[in-house]
Amino acid sequence: MAYGWLGGGWRRRAAGCGLAALLSLSACSAPDAAPDPVTGQVQRALDGRAAAVLGHDERGFLAALDPDAGTLRDAQRAEFANLRQVPLSAWAYRVTGVSRTGDRATAQVELRYRLDGYDSAPVTSARVVELDERAGRWYVTGDRPGEGAAEPLWQQGPVSVVRGAHSLVLGVGQDRRTLQQIARTADRAVPAVSAAWPGRWADKVVVLVPASLDAMAALLGAPPASYRGIAAVTTGEAGGAGTAPADRVIVNPEAYGVLGDLGQRVVLTHETTHVATRTHTSPATPMWLSEGYADWVGYRGTGRTAAEAAPELQQAVRGGEVPADLPADADFGFEGGADRLARAYEGGWLACRMIAERWGEAKLAAFYTKVGGQKHREGALEKAMSEELATSPREFTALWRAYVRDQLG
Repeated sequence: MAYGWLGGGWRRRAAGCGLAALLSLSACSAPDAAPDPVTGQVQRALDGRAAAVLGHDERGFLAALDPDAGTLRDAQRAEFANLRQVPLSAWAYRVTGVSRTGDRATAQVELRYRLDGYDSAPVTSARVVELDERAGRWYVTGDRPGEGAAEPLWQQGPVSVVRGAHSLVLGVGQDRRTLQQIARTADRAVPAVSAAWPGRWADKVVVLVPASLDAMAALLGAPPASYRGIAAVTTGEAGGAGTAPADRVIVNPEAYGVLGDLGQRVVLTHETTHVATRTHTSPATPMWLSEGYADWVGYRGTGRTAAEAAPELQQAVRGGEVPADLPADADFGFEGGADRLARAYEGGWLACRMIAERWGEAKLAAFYTKVGGQKHREGALEKAMSEELATSPREFTALWRAYVRDQLG
């Protein structure tokens, strides 16, 4: 799941063999087919590569590659070097399927790794590995991301690492001073989030800083246009039960770099809030609440007024366009343009700000938790508003509209 901050199996089982069952019970099932030995051979070859990564053994890492695949060996040697500074506590491959034609095979592989001290469970990434057989041994001739999988940071260049008190910043194509500044800002964001959010969380954050917008988009597996103007996003599994890995905050260096100190602080605090609230964010959580709460924490304690933090919405209100409803999820997309996107963020922020002022900060957090604790969107707001705020969505919307008009009119 990705969050952005705008710059300012069902199984069916068949049974029965009909008349044949009366004759022989054993005829009801066929013997298991013998496993293809290629799968085990490929797994062993990749196990060797994994051990080489953790052991910083370049020769061992390259040993699984086709000796004649010069271009591949050069690319893999560079990738191995790029990984050198990344603090890994685990790196493993799991072969999930192999298709074979003669002396050639294609393996579907799951790469699993952990950043030391930051990932409570492995990060997983699908890979497709091509292999050729020579003299009874299988060699890797190709290695690429699986369908829908994004490019890892270390394939973009040498990774520089900066450790903060509460942060781990990994960058490519960035000078160390920039990464250190981001680490300092992230180190301020973590305690700011902990002061506002009462729930338990890791109290630390991983920040990835690619070289450009295009490189950021590659990390996310999306077109660059999807993130133009977005200073940072958070990726992770919403509603995780604590077994999901630490989320990644990915910075767009082009949009983040033009922000002032306050803007950068708000951005990283906003994104860190998504990391902290991930286990309490679910499909039941509307975007106005998840993004509005993250903005509320981001602006908390900055002294920013409503007019300063919600200029686009203020312009609409002063033009006689007070929104009739809370922002819909669709309003947080780019299809409606940057102005509508900005108004959606600002409207969500004002809704959370109103809850904090009218019912208190503890109630705001309890409301967020109650909504996210529901399995489905339908009825979630009604239940949470009734139990935590003693109001209804209709009454809440009316209060919010009046609050928007009062703060921005």
